[in-house]
Amino acid sequence: MHDIRAIRENPQAFDAALARRGDAPVSSEVLALDEARRAKILAAETAQAEQNKASKEVGAAKGRGDEAEFERLRALVTEKKAEVAAMQAEAKELDAQLTDMLARIANLPADDVPEGEDEDGNVEVNRWGTPREFAFAPKEHFEIAGVAQGMDFETAAKTSGSRFVNLSKGVARIHRALAQFMLDTHVDKNGLTETATPVLVRDEAMYGTDKLPKFGDDSYQTTNGWWLIPTSEVTLTYSVAGDVLEESALPIRMTAHTVCFRSEAGSAGKDTAGMLRQHQFEKVEMVSVTHPDDSDAEQKRMLRCAEGILEDLGVPYRTVVLCTGDMGFGARRTYDIEAWLPGQNTYREISSVSTTGDFQARRMNARFKPAEGGKPQFVHTLNGSGLAVGRCLIAVLENGQNEDGTVTLPDALGPYLGGKLVLDTDGTLR
Repeated sequence: MHDIRAIRENPQAFDAALARRGDAPVSSEVLALDEARRAKILAAETAQAEQNKASKEVGAAKGRGDEAEFERLRALVTEKKAEVAAMQAEAKELDAQLTDMLARIANLPADDVPEGEDEDGNVEVNRWGTPREFAFAPKEHFEIAGVAQGMDFETAAKTSGSRFVNLSKGVARIHRALAQFMLDTHVDKNGLTETATPVLVRDEAMYGTDKLPKFGDDSYQTTNGWWLIPTSEVTLTYSVAGDVLEESALPIRMTAHTVCFRSEAGSAGKDTAGMLRQHQFEKVEMVSVTHPDDSDAEQKRMLRCAEGILEDLGVPYRTVVLCTGDMGFGARRTYDIEAWLPGQNTYREISSVSTTGDFQARRMNARFKPAEGGKPQFVHTLNGSGLAVGRCLIAVLENGQNEDGTVTLPDALGPYLGGKLVLDTDGTLR
């Protein structure tokens, strides 16, 4: 959500920031609606004052015995009361229209975000690890013999349709181990607080985390109105909705492992092979709630938390800062981490770490009390994948594959797999 005062003070700068995203200017439309709303509020207040004045004069006229004046004033009070009610209703409707308009306008990019139209404008800022040289043509994850024994798309399609998968045997255990490894690392090494959250949320939670109203088609809604979360960013971030926190409580750093759901609207035909893009998937999410002065540093910290997971697993990756045309709706700045997938001979996104500034905080009225006193201020919120479990599974399997169809697993998973670090061709671990 945007601060209407900032748009009033510098509409040209607001439109210029949107233009960097490739969005059309909207300040004139916003300000016209804002002016109409403010004019209606002023008219209602003026009519209310006239009503109050006439109400006082009614009593005076009655005391003087001036029946004609009494009746005239009483009629005037009734008239003004109706005017006030109508104007207040119109002002409320205009306010709702303004709020809806502001809620559909993307966040403004930070000044240091590179300009560009699409992913071709993203800028690499870090690269770690050297992709392994294979003595054979590496396969995609679902083609590896040992993996194929425990990755069943046909049965999942029979029960649920396309873009679902059943995992079994060693593959299922590796998937579970990765999530546990990520959580333990974030809690024990990175200082995040583990949180178990619901996966069904109300409209308010989706709205407060900028998933509604603009992106309702990207998520699933139940028949009784709850939404299935697209990520636990929704539940973790919304946990501070409506709060006025002590400054000393910041930063708040949380992590959660949840099942996530996305309709993948508009992605027909993309990444349909394997389990790279699914309707149901698991993620270990990171969310931070910070003082505005600390949010940029916190984003870098969260980025290192996510990168460290891949380093511990020995998966080569590169980190890019997204350009203005490729950023998500609610982000001020986003870093994508892309893991190396030898089966595709390319880097693919495995994590996005974004700062939203006060964009989400305004929508959900999350504030803090400055230690030195003064009015409460909006917090800043950040979110990032730490990591997408299914995509991490793909990266581990493809990078560890052997020519005979087995997979050698990272040492970091040993404690979670009973020391068994080879996925055999029959799908079991040894």
